Amino acid sequence: MARIGLLIAVVAAGWLAAELGGLDGLEHSTAYVLFSSLLLAIGLYGSTHGIDRAEAREHTRLIVLAVTVGVVLKTAFIAGVVYLVSGDPRALIMAVVVAQIDPLSVASVMKDDRLSARAKTILGAWSSFDDPVTIILAVYAAALVRGSGGGGLSVAYFADLGLNALFALVAYLVWRLVRNAPPVLSYLAAAGAVVSAAWSSLMLGLAAAGLYLRLPDSRWLLRAVSAAFALSAFLMGLLLVGGTSLGMGVLLGLAAFAAQMVAALVLTHGLPVADRVHLGLAQQNGVTAVILALVFERDFGGFVAVVAPAILTINLVHAAANRAADAWGPGRGARGPVPSAPR
Repeated sequence: MARIGLLIAVVAAGWLAAELGGLDGLEHSTAYVLFSSLLLAIGLYGSTHGIDRAEAREHTRLIVLAVTVGVVLKTAFIAGVVYLVSGDPRALIMAVVVAQIDPLSVASVMKDDRLSARAKTILGAWSSFDDPVTIILAVYAAALVRGSGGGGLSVAYFADLGLNALFALVAYLVWRLVRNAPPVLSYLAAAGAVVSAAWSSLMLGLAAAGLYLRLPDSRWLLRAVSAAFALSAFLMGLLLVGGTSLGMGVLLGLAAFAAQMVAALVLTHGLPVADRVHLGLAQQNGVTAVILALVFERDFGGFVAVVAPAILTINLVHAAANRAADAWGPGRGARGPVPSAPR
């Protein structure tokens, strides 16, 4: 709840600054586009850098299902509900933006005994992989919604994949050069990769680079991601000077939370009931959803006005639902032994 309160306070500060300063049309400036891309790159690199590859190998099957079938299932569910109720053509983009589980928010859950050790491992890896996959999916979904021609979109898609592969290869070669060098070179290489990806929009290549371009001390990266979250929340407040679409936002948030419950029910067969319940109630949004809303505001006017209340709705429902599950659900009381992972 403290995190939600901080988010509201920072967004409100941004709104107040825009109201008092008479700011308008900020999303159409070149500086806004570059800055929002930089924030997105920082958040994406932080997501893939935080992936524990040993844990990922332990639960490869479930993670692969979560970030493929799970992402598609959640996105389709959210988009279908929102479009059926509102008829808004932006439903697909909105669905992708809020479909992911924020790994920074999930980190706070790892400090208590709400989940078994096995479920914590699954949720941590799920959220870390889920984040970059939905970012990349959002970029291509946006191109589709803008109405690009099928042939042109296909050519652009494969060309973009090639450039991202080249970016990842260059980052890998740089990592090979600096991995045994003084630590400062690793920090410079990571900063260069983030800035380059933000300038060129090669986010898929940056996501791949985060898996191996590791920092000697990740505390600096955690601080950078936290700063990016605060700045993006403030920037979101600046864009809310025109008001919010509260009804659409609440609808989008409720649909996203329900989608996680459906995906968890499908994907977690074989886990203890308590873990399945809490994984189904794990939907949270944070820095990624906020930054993606900023990125798409320029092309889809009023996007932030919908996504901002959706993020608030998701996080409030998460807090309330998990408190209720802890009090009355199957996880109350002593937990029995955790069965071995199904092969």
